[in-house]
Amino acid sequence: MNIATTPKLPFYHPTGRECDLFEAAYENGLPLLLKGPTGCGKTRFVEHMAARLGKPLYTVACHDDLSAADLIGRYLLKGGETVWVDGPLTRAVREGGICYLDEVVEARKDVTVVLHPLTDTRRTLMIDRTGEELVAPAAFMLVASYNPGYQSVLKRLKPSTRQRFLSISFDFPDNETEIAVVASESRLEPGRVAPLVRLAGHIRNLSGMDLEEGVSTRLLIYAATLMAGGMGVTEALEAAVIEPLSDEPDVQQSLRDLVSTIYG
Repeated sequence: MNIATTPKLPFYHPTGRECDLFEAAYENGLPLLLKGPTGCGKTRFVEHMAARLGKPLYTVACHDDLSAADLIGRYLLKGGETVWVDGPLTRAVREGGICYLDEVVEARKDVTVVLHPLTDTRRTLMIDRTGEELVAPAAFMLVASYNPGYQSVLKRLKPSTRQRFLSISFDFPDNETEIAVVASESRLEPGRVAPLVRLAGHIRNLSGMDLEEGVSTRLLIYAATLMAGGMGVTEALEAAVIEPLSDEPDVQQSLRDLVSTIYG
């Protein structure tokens, strides 16, 4: 039985042995780092694996202002009283769940200081404000992700942090797999999805165009969903591909020309 197609699980189409590696990491209490471009399926993969393992998942979208306190917790005023409220990382440790830090390099520097004791043999989380030191149970797992091709030099993971994790590299799937994924997620028939995937391949292979990243599988799903709902191809691609990829009129026109080439 192909576990990825079980109705109760978030849909995920494996492209290799990444599911086996995730399970091995979980069973051995090892942290896992997912590397790859935006929208290639990293978050869906974690959602799928958390459901597959039957574990609660705490997802944190990291950003420039995310601090260690946002992960650990803080004192808050409730009903006239000051009470401690656990952050998502602390809750995952207490409950034996999976904490997923999406785009971890976007977080502030103090976050990595908190993560280090959780990613070695200590597997501990120190809560300075309460004086607690939590020992992570066997069921706890730390997963992080980032896009190494997008980050600036100032926001790359330090070797001292990166080498604490097992690592899996993700990329966009091959055409057949991507057609299956987009068709499943959008409910658009595969024959109509195929030109979208072909268009994405051309965009990803473009050189000399002012694009920070190629079109993601996520955007293809958006476009296909609009088309499945009755929207025309031109309108769907304008809203889901051309506008999200660039604000530059020249680049947008080049993308429209490419769409015309694919769709005739």
